[in-house]
Amino acid sequence: MRARQARAASTSAAAVRVGPLTIGPGQPLVLIAGPDVIESEAHLRSHAERIARIASRAGVSYIVKCSYDKANRTSGTSYRGPGLRKGLRILAAVRRALGLPVLSDVHCKEEVAPAAEVLDVLQVPAFLCRQTDFITAVAKAGKPMNIKKGQFLAPWDMRHAIEKARAAGNRSVLVTERGTSFGYNNLVSDLRSLQVLRGLGCPVIYDGTHSVQLPGGLGHASGGQREFVPTLVRAAVATGYCDGLFLEVHEDPDHAPVDGPNMLKLADLPRLLDEVQAIRSALKRQDAHR
Repeated sequence: MRARQARAASTSAAAVRVGPLTIGPGQPLVLIAGPDVIESEAHLRSHAERIARIASRAGVSYIVKCSYDKANRTSGTSYRGPGLRKGLRILAAVRRALGLPVLSDVHCKEEVAPAAEVLDVLQVPAFLCRQTDFITAVAKAGKPMNIKKGQFLAPWDMRHAIEKARAAGNRSVLVTERGTSFGYNNLVSDLRSLQVLRGLGCPVIYDGTHSVQLPGGLGHASGGQREFVPTLVRAAVATGYCDGLFLEVHEDPDHAPVDGPNMLKLADLPRLLDEVQAIRSALKRQDAHR
């Protein structure tokens, strides 16, 4: 069965519209990027403006990502962000000012309605990808949704999460690969997952920064190995089954309040996007000669 699912991966995945953007096979690569958590409106706006310019120069579509609340923290004393109301006001302000679509995690059913008034994409965190009532509530909001594959799931098991969303009437579903638990405090990227996930009929996003996270690796917080982000991102795009990238980006990751060890330095983003665009161009040339 698994072999059949892998072979089923093709260019037949249904495209998803997010505002003016179209995400899916044959479409421009989409970049979902920004700091992990909102630090301030000025901080987020500055990062979004700079990332937008970098993405535009590389010919990549862009969705602003930043969390109003980081509910899944190793320690109860870790910084979580400004919270739902203030965070959504900041995201709305950045959206209006820059004219860019925005995405953030949603953590419970009570957050869905207010989040859907602001966000262009509602994101189901990896830890919640099996929560039936929650997925149904997010799907019924009528907005495009991004379901992150749990670190504990086989890629073929994501079909159940997708089916729950579709049963609730939502066909605008993205799925994101973000690594799989590999022993304690470690994740591994099995790039076969991208092909399997594409076979489920949704556009596939690769999260290159959470894939190098070391969950709980610092004892009081998660660690990470950001030096491997470019390697894994290039490899993911080279599979030919990656429709977008999810990257948490910060101008000074070493001093970020959350997930600094696995965030990509903003200064390193232009080169990485140029490299993945070169890979995509090579794949297109190869396909044209088949």
